[in-house]
Amino acid sequence: MALHAIRPARTAAAHVTKQQTVYRLLRESILRCELRPGARLVIDELARQFQMSIIPVREALRQLQAEGLVLSVAHVGGTVAPISHDSVVEVFTVLEGLEVVATRAAATRLDAEQIAALAELVASMDRAIDAGSPGVWAEINTRFHLAIAEIAAMPMLLEMLQRAFDRWERVRRFYFSDVLIHRTRIAQAEHHELLRQMQARDLAGLERTIREHNQAALASYLAYLSADAAPLRESLR
Repeated sequence: MALHAIRPARTAAAHVTKQQTVYRLLRESILRCELRPGARLVIDELARQFQMSIIPVREALRQLQAEGLVLSVAHVGGTVAPISHDSVVEVFTVLEGLEVVATRAAATRLDAEQIAALAELVASMDRAIDAGSPGVWAEINTRFHLAIAEIAAMPMLLEMLQRAFDRWERVRRFYFSDVLIHRTRIAQAEHHELLRQMQARDLAGLERTIREHNQAALASYLAYLSADAAPLRESLR
């Protein structure tokens, strides 16, 4: 996405600094893949676009660099970080660990109203698949997993899981048509199993399903990355 496509907020709450505004807008654009991996982030251009000095822009880029979303490249400046093999592995490894804890904790606290709310999210995902709307399915998928974490009533865990899903969102959007769109029905069957196991408070089964759910998704992305790199390897021989 061209830098001019990022729309600066017209107004901002008094407690939100210029740096926070730039950070939020750039971060959202990176996570949505509107700013693609490798895109240059030129401080002077961003400052003109956001109609502010270079200081808050520079500080926002440093904050994004600390998160691993922006790289500082010699003689180039800031660029959007690539989505690499290692970064994909990290996303699903972190998701798996956090979700095992969240799901087990939620299952011990679950009440009838919460079960009904989770069941409705699963049903909404079913309808999205039937309607041929995998993008809608993916959005509800995130809501489903975060709803489980909310039931666990662990604020720190929820915050960490939200950040992990932000990174998954970037991976998902970048490889959407090549990977996720082919996995939705399999993943949806796993969601039904998760819901059944939560209702039964089957903690061992839940842990097994969560691990299989994340590892199968990771395997799909890595298989695509490997196949996508094959033509390049052939050309280098």
